[in-house]
Amino acid sequence: MADDESLTERIVRHARRPKSEAVRARARLHLLDWLGCVAGALRSPVAEVQRAAGCGSAIDRAGWLGNVLEMDDIHRSAILHPGPVIWPTALAVPDAPLDAALDAAIGGYEAMILVGAMFDANHYRHWHTTATAGTFGAAMTAALAIGADEAQCVSALGLAGSVTGGLWQMRHEPVMAKQWHLAHAVRTGRAAAVEAANGITGPRYILEGPQGLFAASCARAKPLALGDGWQLEQVSFKPWGACRHAHPAIDAALTLRAQGQLVLPVHVGTYRDAITFCDRPSPASVVEAKFSLQHAIAIVVARGVPQLADFEPEAIAELAPLRAQVTVAESSAITAAYPAHYGARVSCDAGVVALVDTLGDPERPMDGDAIVEKARTLMAWGGLDDVAAGQAIDAALQGRAVRDVTEIVAQWL
Repeated sequence: MADDESLTERIVRHARRPKSEAVRARARLHLLDWLGCVAGALRSPVAEVQRAAGCGSAIDRAGWLGNVLEMDDIHRSAILHPGPVIWPTALAVPDAPLDAALDAAIGGYEAMILVGAMFDANHYRHWHTTATAGTFGAAMTAALAIGADEAQCVSALGLAGSVTGGLWQMRHEPVMAKQWHLAHAVRTGRAAAVEAANGITGPRYILEGPQGLFAASCARAKPLALGDGWQLEQVSFKPWGACRHAHPAIDAALTLRAQGQLVLPVHVGTYRDAITFCDRPSPASVVEAKFSLQHAIAIVVARGVPQLADFEPEAIAELAPLRAQVTVAESSAITAAYPAHYGARVSCDAGVVALVDTLGDPERPMDGDAIVEKARTLMAWGGLDDVAAGQAIDAALQGRAVRDVTEIVAQWL
């Protein structure tokens, strides 16, 4: 390694390694998971706006939908959702073999997660990491998909990073800006890759330079941590349609319920970011309900395993008395283990359950059958019948060309 080698040069070289059939098979499950999330959002207001606007390809419009239901995949220590940025970028070349798109996506996951994992708490306090790191991930994915060389990939990341962003203010208002963040990351990453391939150069030190992203947004960035495997293999799947920060509490509450010990009142102890994002005792919308620890616990108490309908307005109103009997507070011990582990302690008079990791994490993975079943459930929620769902599942898991997937998405949108 040269003494003056930049972080993006190291990331690019790492992301361009040969991909094995095993990691491609894992990537197909993440592709399927993204397709399920897109299909589940087909009846959402965001989808209605995209249909009415009619801008771009069906994949472009699908790029707005992968995060709508809050069921997209997540990397814990980077605290970001790669799937809804990487897949609409990887599928933008419809005549390509699907294996080529899978390889580009694997490299994109690598770059996005490696960048995101270097951000510190100060960055996450203000910046939507899926957006800021996502622009790098999209640039890496797009550059690999169009066959850019190593220097061009570095320039693509430099160009993309020079205009990346995404502020958390949208959390405080009933808007669609979170979806815009993802669509913007996809568009910007693609554009950066194309311009770099055409000869436009970008800054090599866009991350660590004196006026780079770390200087602008971090108090103390973390070091780059390259591993022997692929970051994709450390990405979690989400079984329930709520913010991932609520999942540990849901998991612990479900365990108590299965033991016949979940009774109100209930107290939740969890890590600081879960409190910051999800201490919401009186949600007034579907989105707010998905970011409410109190509502999540009320669902488990009243209904068991959370379903998407449990976050709709009727359920929000019905469960208000139960939410009032749920209290939440930070646990310093659980915060100390975060973000390597997303944990929670749920307690009531009848019992206590404390979890270090939650269902869908690498330590407690969902198997392939569970991921397929999740996709079927999401597709049914979005209005697809069993035949259409089966076609999408087959395309993701068995398809040979990108067009096998994009033609299905075009039927949806």
